[in-house]
Amino acid sequence: MTTSLDAERCYRAVASRDARFDGWFFTAVRTTGIYCRPSCPARTPAAANVTFFGTAAGAQSAGFRACRRCRPDAVPGSPEWDVRADVVARAMRLIADGEVERAGVPGLAARLGYSERQVHRLLVGELGVGPLAVARAQRAQTARVLVETTDLPMADVAFAAGFASIRQFNDTVREVFACTPSELRSRRPATRGGGTPGWLTLRLAARAPFDAGEVLLFLGAHAVPGLEEWDGTTFSRVLDLPGGPAVVRLSPAPDGGPAVTARLLLADLRDLRAAVPRCRRLLDLDADPAAVDDVLGADPALAPLVAGAPGRRVPASPDAPETAARAVLGQQVSVAGARTLTARVVALAGTPLAEPVGSLTHAFPRPEALAAADLSAVGLTGARRRTLTGVAAALADGRVALDPGCDRDEAVRDLLALPGIGPWTAALVAMRGLGDPDVWLPGDLALRRSLAALGSSDADAATRWRPWRSYAVMHLWSLAAPSLFTRPPAPPSDRSAS
Repeated sequence: MTTSLDAERCYRAVASRDARFDGWFFTAVRTTGIYCRPSCPARTPAAANVTFFGTAAGAQSAGFRACRRCRPDAVPGSPEWDVRADVVARAMRLIADGEVERAGVPGLAARLGYSERQVHRLLVGELGVGPLAVARAQRAQTARVLVETTDLPMADVAFAAGFASIRQFNDTVREVFACTPSELRSRRPATRGGGTPGWLTLRLAARAPFDAGEVLLFLGAHAVPGLEEWDGTTFSRVLDLPGGPAVVRLSPAPDGGPAVTARLLLADLRDLRAAVPRCRRLLDLDADPAAVDDVLGADPALAPLVAGAPGRRVPASPDAPETAARAVLGQQVSVAGARTLTARVVALAGTPLAEPVGSLTHAFPRPEALAAADLSAVGLTGARRRTLTGVAAALADGRVALDPGCDRDEAVRDLLALPGIGPWTAALVAMRGLGDPDVWLPGDLALRRSLAALGSSDADAATRWRPWRSYAVMHLWSLAAPSLFTRPPAPPSDRSAS
C-alpha cells in the first residue's frame, strides 16, 4: 500500500462508491485477488479484507488482477502527478509519455537528472514499485485497448503495446486480466472492433463534472489551418509523435458521459502509448474538478463563475515546445492574426503528413527545423523573428527543456533568460504547455478587465486562488471572451441584480 494513502478515508470512498476518487487509488481485495476502482458496483468488501494502492502497477505487482466489471485500467489518471512538481511526479509524467519504452530506465533517469538507483529508490519508496513495473502496467492497458478496439493480429498488438515478445505479452495479459488475449477479444462489446480501416477509436474518461464541448470549442477557436481543424463538434489536429505525424479527432462521448471519443490515425501503432497521454493533457482530463471548485467556489468574487461552469478545464497542448513557439507568434496580435502567422510557419517548416487528412497537412515544426527555417516571408517583425528563432534554438540545443518531466520552475527561469520572452509568455507556456495548474498571467489585459469588473486585482489573485490559479484564469477569460466558452457567465451587474 502507498504510505501516503489514508486507509480510513479510502474505505469511506469505496463504501459510498464515490467516482471522484477513481484513478486516485485502487482497492485490492485479498479474498478474491482482484483490484477495483473505488466506484466499482460490486458488493463492498469488508474493511479487513482490503488493501489500497496508489497505482495499478502496485496492485498488479502485489499479485492482484484487474476487475472485469469496473475496468480499473480505464479510469482517469491521478491528478496528483500534474499538481506535484517533485521528482516522482516528473517521473510519472515521463513514464506515461512512453519514455521507458523509448529509452529504458537509463533514459528516464537521464531526463530527470538523477541516477537509475535514485529514481528506483524514490518510486519504490512512494509507490511500492519501480519504473519498470509502472511501465509494464501501462503496457497492459495499451494492449487491452488494442485487443478490444482493433482486429489486429495479436503479434502486432504485442509489439505495438511495447512488449519485447509475444510470450511476455501473453503472460502479462493472463496475469493482469485473468484471461488470454483471444478470450479478452471475444468478450469485447459488439460495437467494438472494425470501424474505418487504419483508425483506432478510444474512450478517454474524465472526472465529472466535465463539459467536453466547451474544451473542444476553446481549442477549435484557436485552430491553425493545416495543423488543426474545427467543424463545430469535432476538433482534429496533427500530433508530432516519435514514429511520425499522426492525426487525432476528438469529439464528445456519444452517451453524454464525462468522456471524449478519440479517433487516432497513427503512422506507427507503437505511438499509441505517447498519443493517449498527450490527448489527455490537451483536454485536461486528469484534473480533479471537486478540489478546484471547492477552493475557487469559496471565493466571493469567483463563486458565481464557478457555480455557472462547474468542472471547467484548462485546455493545454500536446507539445510544450509548440506552445512556446505559438506564444511568441501570438504576442501583441489578435487571435486571428496569430492563427494566420502560425499557419504560415507550419506550412514553411512543419513535418508533412504522408497524405493530407481533410484540411490537415503538417505537424508543427520541431525546434531544430524551426531554428533553421528562413522566417523572413512569414510576416513577423524583425524582433519577433529573432525571438522565435532564439526560442527554437534554445529548445533544440537543450538550453531550455520543456518535456513532460522537466522542472517547471526551472523551465520558466530558462525561458525568461531568452531575449524577447517576458513573464506573460513564460507563464502561458507553463500553464498551457506544461499543464501547471497554479499559473497566473501577469499583465494579461483580458484578466485585468475581468478583475476590474469583479472589484479585484492582480495582487489579490496572486495569493487567493492558489493552488488553482490556472483554473481561475479560465473562469476570468470566460467573462472577458464569452464566445470561446459554451457556458459564458452573466455580466457582474446581471448576477448582482438576480
